[in-house]
Amino acid sequence: MRTFLAVHRAGSLTGAAPSLGLSQPTVTAQVRALEAQLGQQLFVRRARGVTPTSVADELAARIAPHVDALDVALGPADRFAVPVHLAGPAELTTARVLPALAGLVSDGLKLRVSFGLADDLLAGLAERRFDLVVSTIRPRGRGFAATPLTDEEFVLVGPRGFTGDPRTAPLVAYAEDLPIIRRYWRTVLGVRPPAGPAVVVPDLRGVLTCVLAGFGVSVLPRYLCAAELASGSLVALLDPAEPPINTLFVVTRTEPCRAGPAAVRDALLADAVSW
Repeated sequence: MRTFLAVHRAGSLTGAAPSLGLSQPTVTAQVRALEAQLGQQLFVRRARGVTPTSVADELAARIAPHVDALDVALGPADRFAVPVHLAGPAELTTARVLPALAGLVSDGLKLRVSFGLADDLLAGLAERRFDLVVSTIRPRGRGFAATPLTDEEFVLVGPRGFTGDPRTAPLVAYAEDLPIIRRYWRTVLGVRPPAGPAVVVPDLRGVLTCVLAGFGVSVLPRYLCAAELASGSLVALLDPAEPPINTLFVVTRTEPCRAGPAAVRDALLADAVSW
């Protein structure tokens, strides 16, 4: 039943195997044995993964609370005995998430951290490579429990002494397609940004460094450049009445959390009030 539930949640025989500590052939054999015992098909095999039948969906709904409760009851007594695998965007995780967990690490938390884009990290959460994810998007589909964590406010910034027109200034971007800048230009300026950034750095901390060095202007989350704005080394070029914001979420699987991931989630939600 535990193997079946893991496959149902992962949507893949191969994806479920690592979390179970089993080989893929063993997972396949157990699923087939359960199908033989029930006399009903549980999954339709696809080129990539499996699709649960209605019988499988109904069975998973009935057994999940009981299987999860047994896993919790039979798990390690020490809530931090097993490392917690946390994933999120590099900038927010470095600047806000990790400092919020210092107390838990002092209490014995073992933490493993990964960075990446939201879609990739949520896929990893579903495949049980991560225990919880800080996501820049609200996850879709079943299997995820998402709680709003904080709002990012975006600000158009330039280096100290900048006096030009930001609409024609060189752009420093996070990616070639200007994902953050494009949204700011559309919602605040009502136009599209010029094509072709002057500099592309796939890390917002690098974008900040480039703007400070005078490469051009950019749009950054306020939390990342608050100190530079306060010191005057960076200037906010516009002050819109309603600046663009983006809500971030702390995401776990819908099953009950182990004590370690639950402690991390609760610590983040408590600390984020001050972000």
